[in-house]
Amino acid sequence: MLTDSLTRLRQQNGILFSLTRWSGGLCLAGLSLLLFGCTPEGFRTPQPNLTNSGLNSIFPDGEPAFSGDGRYLVFSSARSGSQDIFLYDTQERRLVELPGLNSSDVATTSPDISADGRYIVYVSNALGKSEIFLYDRQTRNVQNISSRVAGDVRNPTISGDGRFIAFESNGQGQWHIEIFDRGPAASTRPTTPSSPNPSSGS
Repeated sequence: MLTDSLTRLRQQNGILFSLTRWSGGLCLAGLSLLLFGCTPEGFRTPQPNLTNSGLNSIFPDGEPAFSGDGRYLVFSSARSGSQDIFLYDTQERRLVELPGLNSSDVATTSPDISADGRYIVYVSNALGKSEIFLYDRQTRNVQNISSRVAGDVRNPTISGDGRFIAFESNGQGQWHIEIFDRGPAASTRPTTPSSPNPSSGS
């Protein structure tokens, strides 16, 4: 009887050990799939970067918009502790610096980019309410586009040549579309500014 009991106990322990190994392996495989995934044919999606220095991070990343030639991809991300705007160079596969655009205590969202990658429009609450801002990568200047528009604003977009900026406003009681003309001089297409050093975008 004692021998039979010990035999059954060893068998049960063996089954439990096997189940533990199997479930542990399944969890590890699931975690690996979540972090590193598998890339279907036709996709060039960078996998999440644990250092948050690439296109995708372990934090929410979204609202992507391409420049005209597809080289630059602007997007928003919460990887820095606040919602910020980032720029990714698809050719060099790295983030590009955006000095003066982001601030640690300000949320910036809904970015769009001109065809040559020089201008970025976005929504920011830096002044206590949502406003549309234009960032010039060449001069590093920031301009408030919606300062004279009543109500809330959202969803900005910029024309390929950088001259026109459209966005939604509810200043007249319902959402409608505003168009801001920066003038003929803004429609020139200077050489895309270079950014030799990778950055978090702040």
